[in-house]
Amino acid sequence: MKTALYIFVMAGVTYLIRMIPFTFFRKPIKSRFFRSFLHYIPYAVLSAMTIPAIFHSTGSIITAIAGTVVAIIFAYMELPLIVVALAAAAAAYITGFFV
Repeated sequence: MKTALYIFVMAGVTYLIRMIPFTFFRKPIKSRFFRSFLHYIPYAVLSAMTIPAIFHSTGSIITAIAGTVVAIIFAYMELPLIVVALAAAAAAYITGFFV
């Protein structure tokens, strides 16, 4: 019974989070500042969720830094995401042999 209640509460919260912006912002947003602010929110949230996971996933700060550096370099070179991810994972894995 508790589990069903938890699921209904989570469904309600998820629904409200998605519907409240549609309710309050019926007209297009014309403020240039606010539009640019909203443009960067997905990147900020993704970074806030990803960066801590990177540095806690390997158990070693050295391997995490190696993978991050390789990922940044490959991303700067505009390589496909799969190449960046595989290269970063390989760098962290190989660095783990030497640490």
